[in-house]
Amino acid sequence: MRVLAVDPGLTRCGVGVVDGVPGRKLSLVEVGVIRTPSGDPTPRRLVAVEDEMRQWFARHRPEAVAIERVFADTNVSTVMGTAQVTGIVMIMAERLGLPVTLHTPTEVKAAVSGNGRADKAQVTTMVTRLLGLDTPPKPADAADALALAICHVWRGGTQSRLETARLEELARSGRRGSGIPRRVPPGAAPPVQRLRAATTQPTRTGPTTRPHPGAQPR
Repeated sequence: MRVLAVDPGLTRCGVGVVDGVPGRKLSLVEVGVIRTPSGDPTPRRLVAVEDEMRQWFARHRPEAVAIERVFADTNVSTVMGTAQVTGIVMIMAERLGLPVTLHTPTEVKAAVSGNGRADKAQVTTMVTRLLGLDTPPKPADAADALALAICHVWRGGTQSRLETARLEELARSGRRGSGIPRRVPPGAAPPVQRLRAATTQPTRTGPTTRPHPGAQPR
């Protein structure tokens, strides 16, 4: 599976592409950082990020996209830029029909280093080791993007396959006419209650007619 991971940011946006499957050696495809001048208007900066991200998608044709989840921060402008870049990447992935998964920083750290509170130096060291790199990826945004990609291969990829298998099993069960419960009309008793009521009602062998009071027998 090829994963394109993005550590979103308006000034520095880390991007990494990794090939791999759970339980096997991972390989680096490309890593880099998209930069935009802080003095430029925000719309111009967003267009610049979109232009470069389009090249990343076209160049590597990923099978899945992973993005770091945005959290509130005291620096509102930083959060806004991060959220805006996240939106751009999500739209591009959706138009290409690619699944998008958001991972929290704690989830990524735990997946890569085994410690959800690991610092950037520890994460970079583990990324370097797991990908078999000669030198640590720099800057930190690049290392974070690769850590995100590794996390998705190990966690998101497994979850995706499990979900696909579940849906396929439901589809097969549906074709056999079993496995998918029928919809109960609003206000109707649950199936168990309906079955119990049916088995406790007396069985009638045929229609019965009571004579009207005062009627003469024929």
